[in-house]
Amino acid sequence: MYLIIKSQGRKRKTLLSYFSTSDASPAITPNATTTPSAAPISIHAPHGAPTAATITPSAPPTVTTSPIDLASLERDPGLRRPIWMYLPNVRDDIRREYIRLGAYSSSQHAFTIDGFKNWKRVNDNERCPFFVHIGGDNSSHKKVVKSLEGLTDVTRHIDKVINRQSLEEIKKNRLRLRATIVVVRYLSLQACALRGHEESSTSRNRGNLIQMIKVFGRLSLDISNVVLEKAPKNAMYTSPKVQKDILHILATKVINKIRDELGDSKYCILVDKTIDASHKEQMAIVLWFVDVHGFIHEHFFDIVNVADTISLTIKKKISDVLTRNNLSIHNMRGQGYDGASNMQGAFNGLQALFLKDCPYAYYVHCFAHRLQLALVGAAEKQDSI
Repeated sequence: MYLIIKSQGRKRKTLLSYFSTSDASPAITPNATTTPSAAPISIHAPHGAPTAATITPSAPPTVTTSPIDLASLERDPGLRRPIWMYLPNVRDDIRREYIRLGAYSSSQHAFTIDGFKNWKRVNDNERCPFFVHIGGDNSSHKKVVKSLEGLTDVTRHIDKVINRQSLEEIKKNRLRLRATIVVVRYLSLQACALRGHEESSTSRNRGNLIQMIKVFGRLSLDISNVVLEKAPKNAMYTSPKVQKDILHILATKVINKIRDELGDSKYCILVDKTIDASHKEQMAIVLWFVDVHGFIHEHFFDIVNVADTISLTIKKKISDVLTRNNLSIHNMRGQGYDGASNMQGAFNGLQALFLKDCPYAYYVHCFAHRLQLALVGAAEKQDSI
């Protein structure tokens, strides 16, 4: 008998409907049994109701798992049941069993050693499992094989490719720079100008440096492929700055060679000044010395800029050059200048300043300047006659 609760003349749902909903029943998993609970629930009507009802609802099922036959597990990875479909308490056992069984191999496919050796004789042409597995050029098998070949080929690794490209660029840069150095050395030896008035690509004469590099390119295909227009814009090695750097390096090597020949021997200095095309005062320094074999050498040593022709300024510049090359003023045994008062002055001239530091540095009026003065005087008298 169902108990119906009425309130204010309206009919409500029966109390039994709250315990008989279909959503409350749990899902039944395979290999599991349910044991319903028979505990009754007594429901008493409110005060004044004639009857009461006793209802026995369905209790939540108790899940029990039956043991899994590990020997019957599917070995084929394409057919086996995903691990997440098993209950959590048996997943580790299934994993251990698969690990114990090892890699899968089937005699139904042509993946045995004999099958690989005789793959052309397995089954019928295109229906052979081996051919089906390999597929076309874009098949997964072919892509994996290409990836494996790339992985095992060390020469195709990205770091090796980058290093190989870097080595090629270094080789080209060295060849390009070597051509420029050879041209600079030759032009310097011949006292020829390096740059031209118009060095653009449309000029007929781009200067001695670029024209000689073009000649080298005609003689060697390797040089022609890396110099001038075929070189990167930031690595042509023909700019004025690069030329000056090369000249500075060459000059340093020459000075070091002269310094090695001089050693700790005594020396004399010859100094003269002149104004260049840019109206800057230039001072040339020449060394005279006797080497260890007894031979007299005269070498142009250095050229420096001077702000003015005051004797103190000139002495400081000469002393800086000698100090920079580890030449002691106390080893100076002679001075040769022109006859200007700032050079040969007995009290404040350049020769007097050096004599204060080294009393053995005797001054001699330069014979070349004497000859020049004699020729100029003779020419002036000849014109006046």
